[in-house]
Amino acid sequence: MTLRILDEDEELNPILSVVNLIDVFLVLVAALLIIIARNPLNPFSSDDVTVIKNPNTPQMEMLVKKGEKIERYTASEAIGQGEGSRAGVAYRLKDGSFIYVPEQ
Repeated sequence: MTLRILDEDEELNPILSVVNLIDVFLVLVAALLIIIARNPLNPFSSDDVTVIKNPNTPQMEMLVKKGEKIERYTASEAIGQGEGSRAGVAYRLKDGSFIYVPEQ
């Protein structure tokens, strides 16, 4: 006595193709979870992160995440103002890097 299920042709069994589709979807879900976990603005991480989108353009945005709170700042044509004092001097080197020298 032999089992007919084992002798059945794989191409004729629709359950096998459904199982293969489930495997593909499980791999896709795992990949998406890894992508979400590696995102710097991940809502589940407690890290403080600052992200600058479109730097040096009129559409520049700055996203600041402190704990679970995310704030969005957009660039505008307004000039900032306030009270303060000179804190030092910044120099740009030939390679494009900056050096900050604090005043005494």
